Amino acid sequence: MEKRDYYEVLGVSRDASKEAIKRAYRRLALKYHPDRNKSPDAAEKFKEISEAYAVLSDDEKRVRYDRFGHAGISGRYTWDEIFRGTDFDEIFKDLGFGAGGFDRIFNMFFGSRVRQRYRSQRYGPQRGVDLQHNLQVTLEEAAFGHEAKINIPRTEVCPFCNGTGAKQGTTPRKCPKCNGTGEIRYTSTFGFIHFTEIRTCDTCHGDGTIIDHPCEHCHGTGRVKRARKIMVKIPPGIDSGYSLRLRGEGEPGVHGGPPGDLYVTVYVKPHDFFERDGDDIICEAKIGFSQAALGAEIEVPTLDSKARLKIPPGTQSGAMLRLRRKGMPHLNGFGRGDELVRVIVETPVHLTRRQKELLAELAKETGEKDPSKSWF
Repeated sequence: MEKRDYYEVLGVSRDASKEAIKRAYRRLALKYHPDRNKSPDAAEKFKEISEAYAVLSDDEKRVRYDRFGHAGISGRYTWDEIFRGTDFDEIFKDLGFGAGGFDRIFNMFFGSRVRQRYRSQRYGPQRGVDLQHNLQVTLEEAAFGHEAKINIPRTEVCPFCNGTGAKQGTTPRKCPKCNGTGEIRYTSTFGFIHFTEIRTCDTCHGDGTIIDHPCEHCHGTGRVKRARKIMVKIPPGIDSGYSLRLRGEGEPGVHGGPPGDLYVTVYVKPHDFFERDGDDIICEAKIGFSQAALGAEIEVPTLDSKARLKIPPGTQSGAMLRLRRKGMPHLNGFGRGDELVRVIVETPVHLTRRQKELLAELAKETGEKDPSKSWF
């Protein structure tokens, strides 16, 4: 059977606000909730409106649905991902059905296996959160590699209680209400239909344990905030925007899960003399009129030393001359880029009489007009 349009299911327009969508779902939930409506099709209608609300109340899922329709949802999300994070608990409690609305929907329509998978994702081992840090380096450090020491504030396992949250010398005890499962089961019967509702234990909040004497350092959370110094190796040839991944240096995992990673994004500071163009570097060198005309050999700075650059006779101002393999190293490769030198020919100023006479003679020899006379 083909699914109906989610907006049609809730009876709202496609530009409806989140509040309008929520009001529509509350109204229909009161009408079709199986605790109130005993008609044969009530359960199916309740499932339909709950699915529509779970998608349209989530900004990301709603955008995908508006663009791709049902294919954008079923092809991207599992059932538990569709319903995860939706505020059913809050809505059902306000409507007088008690807490556990999210659990109720899962067990009523999608079975214990899907619910158990969601519970394992929610309360089982979870990978720690990834962290991100920006690091500025000089052009020389980016060229030849560098080791930087950075301070990363992050949450770590409390060293005093080893993450248990309990004061030293004590241990958490099993929750007596849920017997350590973190869940409470409620069974109800409506005619020939039996419903088993699984709710998160309100005593241990799903942890399955209770801490009578919290650790005074982490206040029972098992986590403390600390700034850790970490060494970062900058590879030669790195460029701005490149991220280095440091495995296991992010936030610690939850319930025994692995830690997250740390991503260090590198930014290269502007250089006073060199400009970077990929693996090439560009600089300027000023030369005199006679050097440009007759040719010369000058000394120019490089990233790691100095080099001799030949100026061919007749070089024009703005010409680019190349020093091979004097640029940036190729990242994760061999060899280097080039250094490009832009030649700027300086015009002589404050000439003596003799210098002016010599230039006038040169102009005459080369066929130029007399520079002492007007061009007009």
